[in-house]
Amino acid sequence: MNRLKDKRTLITGGTTGIGLETARQFLAEGAHVAVTGTNPVTLEAARKELGSDVLVIASNAGDPAAQGALAKTIAGAFGQLDILFVNAGIVDMRPLEAWDEAAFDRSFGINFKGPYFLVQALLPVFAKPASIVLNTSINAHIGMPNTTIYAASKAALLSLAKTLSGELAGRGIRVNAVSPGPIKTPLLSKLGVSREELDGINESIRRQIPIGRFGDTAEIAKAIVFLGSDESAFTVGSELVIDGGMSTL
Repeated sequence: MNRLKDKRTLITGGTTGIGLETARQFLAEGAHVAVTGTNPVTLEAARKELGSDVLVIASNAGDPAAQGALAKTIAGAFGQLDILFVNAGIVDMRPLEAWDEAAFDRSFGINFKGPYFLVQALLPVFAKPASIVLNTSINAHIGMPNTTIYAASKAALLSLAKTLSGELAGRGIRVNAVSPGPIKTPLLSKLGVSREELDGINESIRRQIPIGRFGDTAEIAKAIVFLGSDESAFTVGSELVIDGGMSTL
């Protein structure tokens, strides 16, 4: 249980869902962990659950200026960073005619622009070697209705797994991606729809998954442990699809 022993790790969006479960598993594997979030309630809950050894930071993932401040905090706390898990993101599902510029910018800001400038800000902080894992989405590959902007923002993030690999390999920084299918997290509950509508959305999505169920956060976190560990030292610019077979249809 020491696959990540003493690895200094930052997990964005680490107070709920996949990020929180990944923090749990990283701690179990011996890592030093920092997590970020924006909601004071979930920040405090994560602080209580993960313990006093975990650095819990309030940081806006969509604000480029905040990424520099976050990088300074990590440098001050850890000195260097061995693993970055870019997990913070939002799902905004709406038909084409319902989009406006503000909503477009918010999705791309949180799902792509902020993460891009976080990696840039952390360049002087990364150890050599280091690992970056990007949490993208199966929606980058499939034509699900009402996901135009979400899918495009995740496709942009997925592209970084290859382009940054080519650029950063010489610095000893590996970049890889996980692309989850539908996972049981609070993410869909933030769509602002009624319980009945949400149940309908969930059932519609479930019917598109060949194995007939949503994934569990632990099933994603285990993959991230692998990509962050030295076991994946020869894995560079890769995407691990974890979607219950959804993309095979």
